[in-house]
Amino acid sequence: MDSGSGVPVIPLPNPGEGGPVDSGGGVPVIPLPNPGEGGPVDSGGGVPVIPLPNPGEGGPVYPGGQGSGIPSIPVWPAAAQARFLNAAYGYPSFQILIDGVRAVRFLGSGSLSPYRRLRAGYHTVSVAGLDGYIYLQKSIPFDAGSVSTLAVILRAGGLDLLQISDRCCPPTGRYSNLRVSNLAYYSNPLDVLLADGRVIYTDVRFKETTSYKRIRPGTYEFFFAETNLAPIPSHADIETLDSAFLGSTPPANVVASDYVAVSGRTNYTIFLLSTGNTSDAVQALTAADR
Repeated sequence: MDSGSGVPVIPLPNPGEGGPVDSGGGVPVIPLPNPGEGGPVDSGGGVPVIPLPNPGEGGPVYPGGQGSGIPSIPVWPAAAQARFLNAAYGYPSFQILIDGVRAVRFLGSGSLSPYRRLRAGYHTVSVAGLDGYIYLQKSIPFDAGSVSTLAVILRAGGLDLLQISDRCCPPTGRYSNLRVSNLAYYSNPLDVLLADGRVIYTDVRFKETTSYKRIRPGTYEFFFAETNLAPIPSHADIETLDSAFLGSTPPANVVASDYVAVSGRTNYTIFLLSTGNTSDAVQALTAADR
């Protein structure tokens, strides 16, 4: 069809037929649907937009306010995971409150709670006695997707909360991962040894948590002692021992020991806790996380 200037144009349909229609300026546009029909609707400025759903229906929603009117997809609040450890020698059992709501009803000395989910962000964590007396309140950040242990520990003149990240790369193959966290307030820096005398970590100080090391499945006996021995290379795996070494005479200056039956594809943390007010009063608590 000739537009009159010699330039062919797409003909407009007859009234009632489908296809583009004349917008009034001689330019074909996509027609809007009749009221109640599906498809794009006029936003008021002559620009078709995606219609919002009726109340109760799924799909994008309008965020409100004086925005652009562009639908947005609702986002659920991100979550974190946390558990609690009572490493405060000499105190009675605790209960734990998060933002004033009880999260752990009973946390005895040397006990570890299960993980619980909570909304990411800052939360006020309270450490209270079973009688409700508040020993400590502290604002703690919980990043989205984080996994952590909050340890109630001793400090000069009272208590403190220490947040320990439990995030680790997933174990590969049949291997597992192991680390040590020294929460024994009265302890000296400690080395971690295998029963055959190899040193895995050296000078693990109070409030220090080592990096993870890859460990083969098997049965291990670990000793915690003050030595001057050199450690194995930091990149070396922890290998299984000949069973003849298990139960052998421990090295000198040992303050604690721990048997661990290591399974595959598990992350292990050995927490060192004070059981008295001397440097050699230490016990080990092992947590296994799959």
